[in-house]
Amino acid sequence: MNIFSKIEKIAYSILLAIVLFGLILGLWDDIYFDVNYAQEDGPVEWGTAIMLFGIFALSLYHLLTLWNTKKILWKVGTFLFVVLFLFAAGEEISWGQRIFGVESSEFFIENNAQGETNLHNLVVGEKKINKIIFSQLLFLVMFLYLLITPILFRKFSWFKDLANKFAVPIVKWHHTIAFIVVTVLVALNPASRKWEVYELAFGAIFFLIFLGPLNKEIFEPEQPK
Repeated sequence: MNIFSKIEKIAYSILLAIVLFGLILGLWDDIYFDVNYAQEDGPVEWGTAIMLFGIFALSLYHLLTLWNTKKILWKVGTFLFVVLFLFAAGEEISWGQRIFGVESSEFFIENNAQGETNLHNLVVGEKKINKIIFSQLLFLVMFLYLLITPILFRKFSWFKDLANKFAVPIVKWHHTIAFIVVTVLVALNPASRKWEVYELAFGAIFFLIFLGPLNKEIFEPEQPK
């Protein structure tokens, strides 16, 4: 039995090369890594935005093409994913601010750690929002989604039905393993901007999850009973 599809093999190979090269570069010269490999508006950051936008586009495609064959809860769940990943992609590139040369408003200049038009770099008190979200809330969500959800999906029919009704793609175990491997490799990198690579890995693996989830039938037309 072939565990990986051709796309998954290619994607994992490229992702592993990016993470390993980043680790080697970070161990060799962490300053060079920060300034040239994971710099602001660099290829790593753009790669993350492309992956997130890809999930948005894929979810929108599912929503539009399956609209007439799916029930309301499926439409609600898929629409929420469309909004979520469009927001994530927009935030990653500061909503095209630097692309179009748009100046930040006074509010963002004063309250954004990088003076950009986005929410994830806003400073509340003395903490950046993205530090609160990514280091605490996101860790909890990822733990539940990658480790607990697939167990519940396989064990309880009510949970399986609930996930399918709301079009929640369930991870395969190789997705979970990929996240664990990437987490370890990124954690070993001493560079301060290593988490840019982690965000890219996050986007790439999530794209693979949405492309080929365990419950792939949620992205197929419902057969009339």
